[in-house]
Amino acid sequence: MKKVEKRKAGIVEALITIACLVAFLAYGVFVSGVSPHVPLIGASVIASLIGVFVLGFTWKELESSMFDTIKMAMQAILIIITIGVLIGTWIVAGVVPCMIYWGLKIISPQIFLMTSVLVCSIVSLATGSSWSTMGTVGVALLGIGQSLGMPAPLIVGSIISGAYFGDKLSPLSETTNLAPAMAGTDLFTHIKYMLYSTIPSLIICLILYGVIGLTYSSQSMDVSQINLIQSTLSSTFKTLSPILLIPPIVVICLVIFKVPALPGLIVGVVLGVIFAIVFQGASMTDILTAAQEGYQSSTGVAFVDELLSKGGLMNMMSTVSLTICALSLGGVLEVTGMLEIIAASLLKRAKGVFGTVLCTMLTCLTTNIIAGEQYLSIVIPGRMYKDEYRKRGLHPKMLSRALEDSGTLTSALVPWNTCGAYIYGTLGISAFAYAPYAFLNLINPVVSLILIAFKIKIARLDEDDIQNKENLEIENAIE
Repeated sequence: MKKVEKRKAGIVEALITIACLVAFLAYGVFVSGVSPHVPLIGASVIASLIGVFVLGFTWKELESSMFDTIKMAMQAILIIITIGVLIGTWIVAGVVPCMIYWGLKIISPQIFLMTSVLVCSIVSLATGSSWSTMGTVGVALLGIGQSLGMPAPLIVGSIISGAYFGDKLSPLSETTNLAPAMAGTDLFTHIKYMLYSTIPSLIICLILYGVIGLTYSSQSMDVSQINLIQSTLSSTFKTLSPILLIPPIVVICLVIFKVPALPGLIVGVVLGVIFAIVFQGASMTDILTAAQEGYQSSTGVAFVDELLSKGGLMNMMSTVSLTICALSLGGVLEVTGMLEIIAASLLKRAKGVFGTVLCTMLTCLTTNIIAGEQYLSIVIPGRMYKDEYRKRGLHPKMLSRALEDSGTLTSALVPWNTCGAYIYGTLGISAFAYAPYAFLNLINPVVSLILIAFKIKIARLDEDDIQNKENLEIENAIE
């Protein structure tokens, strides 16, 4: 067989691969109802076949690129695993239940929608999971709001806004760890930079929900579901004293003092173990089981059991394997030049910083619509635009924020996306109905673009950053 002369992919090869990816994901996720893992592997096979038999690459070159790409995300993978252990130990220690218990106490009839946002924000920040928040406290809040006569789509919109605010800023969130890993920055730099667009967006949302909520402020509110959750939590755990807030406060302080993410989270795990023994009287067997398999709640109250039955190292393995599958595909797309040609085509008309960020956010939105998976809307654009941001002198945190402001938030607005489908299955409202009321998800991308348009907090690489990156690339090439 005649050897094919090696060359970079053209737009035709790239589009064929992307078309196969979309087709595999559409059939796998929406027709067969399976997770995206195997469809991603299928797309990697197609990309590899094109790379070897059409573009002339060797399998060793493709495999090496896969490994290098996965290696770049190893810190995020280790953090995700540690987060699973952290959540398990914090639940058995009563830390997460304490945050939920006291968070629920701020419920007020006069400001229900605002309170809904704040409660979901607190729970999501504590757990790092918008899905868990919406599927537990969100269900209770939906029942309360409906008892006030509020439209269900409006209530669900407030729940989603709060849940995604917490998920987006929590160091325990998988997407919050994934975005900086793809962009090439660190977790806490990413979180701090997101505050500039996320906090103003939250304030605007609270004002809007507050104005709308005044219409319903004179009606009575049935808080029986909230009371049931609180009473169940207080009877399940020996103490829910605010002293249990020390572990998250310590972790936050470590963030402020720029302790690396992994050691900071491990400190949180150690504190969780100590607090579980001292304040809840938990045995080491209970603690190790929660850390490995996750905490299993058996209170008999569905809301509480769903809320607390989470965490654990093993429960993070699906996310880890999905990340590896997506990164393997990204490695093939990168070494063959498929990402490069797609990025070049998209960026051809993107002028200046605003055009670059807008192009990134539109790519994230398009990925959410076409691929139907939140993680892919972060991984694929992140890999596509990482080098281009550096070439244009933009700091990686600009890219990581754009990935979250668009990729993470717009996933809930697409009915056939896994996030939109989950919300419909959990809260019974379609994205077509709640999307106009999910204010944070709609406003945050716009606020982010406005900041760029007015040149507010644009982060650029300085000459030392550029030179260090170029030297590192040269060293890696020589090795």
